[in-house]
Amino acid sequence: MSSPGSWPTPITSELVIRTAARLEEVVVDGADVWWSESRPDEGGRSVLVRRSPDGTVTDVLPAPWNARTRVHEYGGGAWTVAEGAVWFTNFSDQSLYRIDQGAGPAAVTGEPAVPSGVRHADLRGTADGLLAVRETHPASGAAADVVNELVWIGTDGEEVAIVSGPDFVSDPALAPDGATLAWLQWNHPHMPWDAAQLVVRTPDGIETVVAGGPGESVVQPTWAPDGTLWFLCDRTDVWSLYRKAPGGDTELVLDVGSDIARPQWQFGASRFALLDDGRIALAYGRDGADRLAVLSPGGDLREFDLPYASFTSLRAQGGRIVCAAGGPAAERVVLAVDVDSGDAEVLRPARDLGLDPAWFSPPEFLTFPAPDDGTGIEVAHAVVYPPTNPDVTATDGLPPLVVMVHGGPTSSHDRVLSLEIQYFTSRGFCVAHVDYRGSTDYGRRYRDALQGRWGVVDLDDVVACAQHLADAGRVDPARMAIRGGSAGGYTVLAALSMRPGVFTAGASHYGVADLAALAAETHKFESRYLDGLIAPYDPDAGPSGNPVYAERSPINHVDTLDTPLAVFQGGEDAVVPPSQAEAIVSALRAKGVPHAYLLFPGEQHGFRQAANIRAALDGELSFYAQVWGFDLPAAEGIEPIPVVRG
Repeated sequence: MSSPGSWPTPITSELVIRTAARLEEVVVDGADVWWSESRPDEGGRSVLVRRSPDGTVTDVLPAPWNARTRVHEYGGGAWTVAEGAVWFTNFSDQSLYRIDQGAGPAAVTGEPAVPSGVRHADLRGTADGLLAVRETHPASGAAADVVNELVWIGTDGEEVAIVSGPDFVSDPALAPDGATLAWLQWNHPHMPWDAAQLVVRTPDGIETVVAGGPGESVVQPTWAPDGTLWFLCDRTDVWSLYRKAPGGDTELVLDVGSDIARPQWQFGASRFALLDDGRIALAYGRDGADRLAVLSPGGDLREFDLPYASFTSLRAQGGRIVCAAGGPAAERVVLAVDVDSGDAEVLRPARDLGLDPAWFSPPEFLTFPAPDDGTGIEVAHAVVYPPTNPDVTATDGLPPLVVMVHGGPTSSHDRVLSLEIQYFTSRGFCVAHVDYRGSTDYGRRYRDALQGRWGVVDLDDVVACAQHLADAGRVDPARMAIRGGSAGGYTVLAALSMRPGVFTAGASHYGVADLAALAAETHKFESRYLDGLIAPYDPDAGPSGNPVYAERSPINHVDTLDTPLAVFQGGEDAVVPPSQAEAIVSALRAKGVPHAYLLFPGEQHGFRQAANIRAALDGELSFYAQVWGFDLPAAEGIEPIPVVRG
C-alpha cells in the first residue's frame, strides 16, 4: 500500500519551473505574430517574441529589458506593435521605449521625478504615435492622489492628455476616420465589472455614453472598418455581444447564455475579434470550460472542435484566428485556427514536459448545493481533479483534499493544465478548485451574489464543497486543507477562523488578514473595492465605525484559529502588504498554533522568480506532510519547511 501524499512522481517543483514561460499576450502585426512570456528562470522577466511568416521565432527584447507595467498594479497592455515598430513600458523604471526595425530600445519618455511615478498601459500604437492609459503617482504616495488619464504620445515623446476627469479609463480606440475616439471609464466605488461606461467623442467634441453605467458593465470596444462599434455588455445578465452602427441604435447581436467577457483585472484582454469578411470570432465559458466559435453575419454560430478549454488574446489575421489557448492536458500555446476548415496550427508550442498524459488528472465539472444564505442562488461550482498516478495501483485510505480558492475575488478557475495542481494530484491528493458564488463566467447575478457578502458566501461555498466530497466518500474528512492567494488567501484565513473544524490545514499566499488595514493601505484601483464586497468604509470612523470590517477580518477571530497554517508572502507586495501576513503570523505565534512563514524579498503580488516558486510549492507540501504525518518522496530531496509549534 502507498500512502496518499507520498506517491513518487516526476512532477516535481523543479519540473514546474524548468524552462517554464507563462504566455501573457498575443498581438498580430501584418503577417507577423507577436507574444510576451514571463520566464521564471530569468527572474520573471517579460520577454517579447516575434514569429515571422516563415516560422522563424526571435526574442526581440534582450535582457535586462522587461515589458511589464505597474498601472493598477496588475498591469497588462504593457506593449504593442504597429507597422513593425514596438512600444513597451520597461518594468524597472516604468518609462516608455520604442524599437524600430533593426534598432535597439530607444527612450520615448524620460524618467519621472518620482521613481515609477508615471506609468503607461493599454498601449495602442499607430504609424505616428501611441494611445495609452497614463497613471501618475505623486510624491505623497497616497492612493487618493493618483491620477489616471488617456493620453496621446507622439514619436518625439510629447504627451497630450485627451481624457481626464474619471477615476479610471481604459481601452482607447480610434475609429476608422482617425478622429472619433471611444473609451471605457468608471468611477469609485465601482470596479470595471460593476459599472463601466462606453463613451464616444466625435471630432466636434460631442461625447455620448453608448452603454454602461450603474448595474451595467462594458468590455472591449472595437471599431469595424465601416464605423460600427462592437462591444461586450452584461445588460442581459451575461456579457453578450453588441454593436452600434453609425447613426443607429445599440443592438444585441449574440447572447450565448454565459459570459463572453471576463473581469478586467488587466488591460488588453480580447475575447472577440472582427474578421475581414464580416465574421466574428469569440470565446465564451460554459460548464467551467471555454468554447471558441465563429459568428456569421447571418447569425449562425459554429463552435470549433479543439482540445483546449481556455482561449484568450483573440486576434484576427486574414481568414484565421490567432490566440492563446490551453487545456486540461496542454499548457498555454499560441494557436492559429483557420475559420473555414477549423484546422489549427500551433505557432508557439508548450514546453516538452516529457510526460505521458496519463499523469495528468482529468478535470470534472461539479455543481453542488449551496447554503440558503439570502443570495437566491442555491448551487455553486467547482472543478475537481482526482488523484492520478499511473505508477500507483493500491492506496492506503481515502485521499487528502486540497481546496483551492482563486484570487480576485471577482475571478474564476481557468481550466488550463497547471503543473501546480498536478504536483498535488500525482502525489495522491484530490484537488477541488471552487468557483464560489461571486465568481465570473456564470453571469452577473451569480457574480453579484458576493456583493456585501465577501467573507460569508465564499466561506459557505468552500466548506460546502469540501463536505460534499467528504460525504460522497471521495476524500478523507480528517485531511482536508484549503489554500489560496490574495483574495483567495483571505478566504483561507477566514474559513479557518470563522468556519473552524472543517479544514485541518491551510496555506495562505499573500492573503488578507485585516480588511480595514487593506482598505486603508491598498492601491488606487482596489481602494474602494471593499465598498461593494463588504460595506462602504469610513477611514475617519475607526474600528467602531466600521463594525462589519472588524467582524469579517480573520485577525479579529484568532481565538478560534487553531488550524495549522503556512503563510507565504512577497516582500514588495503593494496590493496586500507584508504587514497583513505578519499580523496573522504574530497571532499564531502568540497562541502557539503550528505555523510556517516564508517571506520572499523582491517579490510582489504573486511569485515570479523560479527559486521562490519552488520554495513555496515544496514548503507547502512539506507543511502538509508534517501536519498529517506522511513521508516526503526521498528522491526529491525536499527540505522540510521550519514549523513553529509553540
